[in-house]
Amino acid sequence: MTEQRIDLGLTSPRSSGGGCGDGCGCGHGAAASPAASSRADAGASTVLRVEGMTCDHCVRAVTEELNALDGVEVVDIDLRADDASLVRITSTGAADETALSAAIDEAGYTLVR
Repeated sequence: MTEQRIDLGLTSPRSSGGGCGDGCGCGHGAAASPAASSRADAGASTVLRVEGMTCDHCVRAVTEELNALDGVEVVDIDLRADDASLVRITSTGAADETALSAAIDEAGYTLVR
């Protein structure tokens, strides 16, 4: 497996109000519950740092957006509520930086260096 690191350098966080009830401010009204993402481990690996994720609902939102991208096989997130979370993406080939950026943004979070 080949590891590919992408620093996209997005710096303007997306504002959202509300939250899932645990004070995270993720903008979603649903209560948090465990997230799952497991598929066969193969292909290229990309590691991203994502700010703003504080709960299981945040993990689910990012996981769903990334899993919708062509070639993505596995999304594994190390949630760090007080720091940027680590998002590991295993895909069938090299990751499309623009698509990853758009998916993270669509979920409502910010890529950082």
